[in-house]
Amino acid sequence: MMKNRETRNGPSRESRNLTPQTPGHLRSQRGQTLMEVALLTPLLLLLVIGGIELGRYAYLSILVGNAARAGSAYGAQSLAQSVSAAGIQAAADNDFQNNGQNVATLNVTSAVTCGCDNNGAVTTAVCSTASNSNAGTCATGHWVVMVSVTASGTFNSLFSFPRIPKNIAIARTSTMRVAQE
Repeated sequence: MMKNRETRNGPSRESRNLTPQTPGHLRSQRGQTLMEVALLTPLLLLLVIGGIELGRYAYLSILVGNAARAGSAYGAQSLAQSVSAAGIQAAADNDFQNNGQNVATLNVTSAVTCGCDNNGAVTTAVCSTASNSNAGTCATGHWVVMVSVTASGTFNSLFSFPRIPKNIAIARTSTMRVAQE
């Protein structure tokens, strides 16, 4: 009868104490966990810092691209504005500066190209009638003027990583067709 009672109530007291629960055993477990955390913390910090740097690079890259797009959008409004380097520069600078960036770090260049558009295929030509007597006319298709703006800046990393440069150049180009009245 005694054996039946032990099986109904679970394992006997002797079988429950097979694993020692001594203070020394618990201390070694705590030490192992502390050691694992100490070894993994630098790796986790490196991953977090790398993620922050990658995010900063992507953000600056987007801002440089947006500045190029703003400059080409300004130049695409009319033929007069397409050759206004100062206006294109101001539009790009304003877009870049409105996002909290230093305008001195942004370089903007622009160029105007012309040609004949024949069903989506553009054959480039000289834009000036002084250099090209056919400028502004096309045998087939229609005359198009395009403004291309390149904005460039430099990403400066907050931290130094082995084999990764501290400064990375970023350049983005945007090309738009100029509206002709």
